[in-house]
Amino acid sequence: MQVIKVENLSKLYFLGGTMHNSLRDVIMNFANSPRRVAKQELWALRDINFTVEDGETLGIIGHNGAGKSTLLKILSRITKPSSGMAEIHGRIASLLEVGTGFHNELSGRENIFLNGAILGMKRREIERKFDEIVDFAEIEKFIDTPVKHYSSGMYMRLAFSVAAYLEQEVLIVDEVLAVGDVAFQKKCLNKMRDVSQSGRTVLFVSHDMSAITRICNRAIALNKGKIIAEGATADVVREYLSESWGMTAQKTFESDAQMPSSDEVRLKKVRIVAGDGETCDAFDIRKKIGIEATYEVLRGGQILLPNYQVYNQDRVHIFTIQDVSNEWMRQKKEPGEFVSTAWIPGNLMSEGSFFVNVAVVTYLPKMTVHFNALEAVSFSVIDPMTGDTARGDFVGNMDGAMRPLVEWETAKH
Repeated sequence: MQVIKVENLSKLYFLGGTMHNSLRDVIMNFANSPRRVAKQELWALRDINFTVEDGETLGIIGHNGAGKSTLLKILSRITKPSSGMAEIHGRIASLLEVGTGFHNELSGRENIFLNGAILGMKRREIERKFDEIVDFAEIEKFIDTPVKHYSSGMYMRLAFSVAAYLEQEVLIVDEVLAVGDVAFQKKCLNKMRDVSQSGRTVLFVSHDMSAITRICNRAIALNKGKIIAEGATADVVREYLSESWGMTAQKTFESDAQMPSSDEVRLKKVRIVAGDGETCDAFDIRKKIGIEATYEVLRGGQILLPNYQVYNQDRVHIFTIQDVSNEWMRQKKEPGEFVSTAWIPGNLMSEGSFFVNVAVVTYLPKMTVHFNALEAVSFSVIDPMTGDTARGDFVGNMDGAMRPLVEWETAKH
């Protein structure tokens, strides 16, 4: 059953123009300078089409200004579209920004009952959920305090708890969870996963691609008000990251002038490859990842070692790897074309996006960096949430640049 149906949805805003205090000002200004009242059109959304099935969890991703918040406001009935339609079946709970949804003069307790009443719930139904809402929000001491005295974090904890525990059919959550602390963000992500598994429909906007891939079974990516990708979450995230970074899993240097080089060696191609040798830009966290460089030795007689530097999406240098195999570590390469592939084992990288610098270096008799191609290729790593990775059954955010699956020994003494 379709819970949400969006057809040819568009939203037009007008930017610029001159503010006037009276009709006389408008008439006089237009007579003197018609160009001053001209306004620039901005299509926040343009011809958006998608559907959401009952019980589905849809992720919505995109850069700031892509149209995500406008879309959610239309779906939440806060903003009217300029054209098209958004049909929604069922009661909606929306968490779009701090400060909406509650009456500031009322206490937390009174706002819980007010929200439930607005949703058409009976008092007995709200009372049955009340203790769970308060416990989850961690504001028991302040439940009878007017919410205007709450911090933004307290306000958001209560707002999320109300939205998650009262029985709406559709839950819409924007990036507002960033207001809370890390521990509460993890609780929220776990709860959203529980909500989606209970058969309710969830729309989730986030810049955290790991959270999107963990929670959502389908996603859409927006750019400049249009859908640029739609489908399985992993595929959409991969396409979005590839476009937003401007890098891909393969880079070929077409001409001699483009090739990073020295008098001794030049780089012709770099690829990220899967175990079958095919180019790949998104990996199951359990699978090995290959970084392959094709380079041509122009002048023989030196020890030339491929050197790959791996960075994460926060530009943190994760590690550097280079060819230290017995075959080539001290052996000089003769002229010709070589292909060097380094294999990163599965269950080592964390979730996220990564890019690779590719260099060729010589250490003996002196240190020489022949070239270093910066941000040559990129790839992403996704945890499939199967329970057999270092994550186990945990669904919250796991910090750290690496996530090795290690052996454990536990004994009772």
